[in-house]
Amino acid sequence: MNFTLGFSPCPNDCFIFDALIHKKIDTQGIDFTIIMEDVEALNNRAFKQELDITKLSYHAFLYLTNEYALLNSGSALGFNCGPLLVKKTGHNINNIDSASIAIPGKYTTANFLLSIAYPMATNKEEILFSEIENSVLTNKVDAGLLIHENRFTYQDKGLEKIIDLGEYWESLIQSPIPLGGIVVKRTLNSTIQKTIDSLIKQSVEFAFANPESCMTFVKKHAQEMNEEVMKKHIALYVNEFSIDLGEIGKKAIQLLINKAIEQNLVKNVHPAIFVK
Repeated sequence: MNFTLGFSPCPNDCFIFDALIHKKIDTQGIDFTIIMEDVEALNNRAFKQELDITKLSYHAFLYLTNEYALLNSGSALGFNCGPLLVKKTGHNINNIDSASIAIPGKYTTANFLLSIAYPMATNKEEILFSEIENSVLTNKVDAGLLIHENRFTYQDKGLEKIIDLGEYWESLIQSPIPLGGIVVKRTLNSTIQKTIDSLIKQSVEFAFANPESCMTFVKKHAQEMNEEVMKKHIALYVNEFSIDLGEIGKKAIQLLINKAIEQNLVKNVHPAIFVK
């Protein structure tokens, strides 16, 4: 059996999937065709149902619950790991609602959080996440929404934080923020869905038990990141929720869904969100 598997080249995803795709664990006869792209590109592929299994922003998942079920393993969920809205140091923004803001994609969870915090801020420009810092620094936009490793480097580049949207969410909901999860097509039978869920859990557990084993793969795709930033990135986004969402993780996702319905972003979702 062979299934398409989409995930990003970011260190956290490479850490999670290294053992699976390099068969450091027993994949039970299942092979994977890998598609590595930026998360918004993966979101857009999911809307076209091009991938059997994929990393997906939780924001995008809100609109795709009838097509995909959420796996219990592989998620990026946690505290103090949310996106940051930043501006150029010394640049005054009198009103966020009228500011031009670079976002890493319409369906990213980062944009969902921005929409909750600043519902009137609609002057947005979609830019690849790795190019947002430079867009702010060169005055192409007033502010930028940073995700991934950029939260570790923005101050060194002459940017300053306007708001930490993860902290905003936690103060609003008193819950970890669900950023991205791993989903599987509902058209795959339940046995396959559960097997894939188990394999991803084993892959994450292998990575935690053998953290240096995946570093060659991580470094290969980490662009210009130094090793310290790579490891900080992994530590921030891969945790116990990545092994298994558990009751706390599932509750956090339900709270996000409830908020989206309250804000009229979605009207309804599939009654069975998770793979069982």
